[in-house]
Amino acid sequence: MSELTHLDEKGAARMVDVSDKPDTVREARAEASIRMAPETLAMIVDGQHPKGDVLAVARIAGIMAAKKTHDLIPLCHALNLSSVTVELTPRHDPVSVHIEARCKLSGQTGVEMEALTAASIAALTLYDMCKAVDRGMTIDQVRLLEKKGGRSGHWQVS
Repeated sequence: MSELTHLDEKGAARMVDVSDKPDTVREARAEASIRMAPETLAMIVDGQHPKGDVLAVARIAGIMAAKKTHDLIPLCHALNLSSVTVELTPRHDPVSVHIEARCKLSGQTGVEMEALTAASIAALTLYDMCKAVDRGMTIDQVRLLEKKGGRSGHWQVS
């Protein structure tokens, strides 16, 4: 049976066996964006949000989420991440916060899901913290930007 099917002999889903794969350095970058009203962004940037530093909280939430990806996504391997960074950048055109997450390890499987989870949860955390002042926020452009390492090598958004 092909490894790509992720099914056992009875047709049940299974975790892919990576035990025969060599450890290689693997890295992935993902992004998300959350659009909001100009007043909401100003409140965040000026540090005037009633809940405190929402960018710092979202950054920590993203890092924690990357570390817990295997608890959130069925059949996802638990990984020993060596590095997780989450950068949040306020933007004025369009009015938004851009999120970029980067995950890295030396291991047998890639870190794309961890990077995507980190970016997504950081965006959801911003939404949760700001929803009382701006219910019209939208989360956009959650996507993988780049992956390095492993058998398939380097891939990047063009």
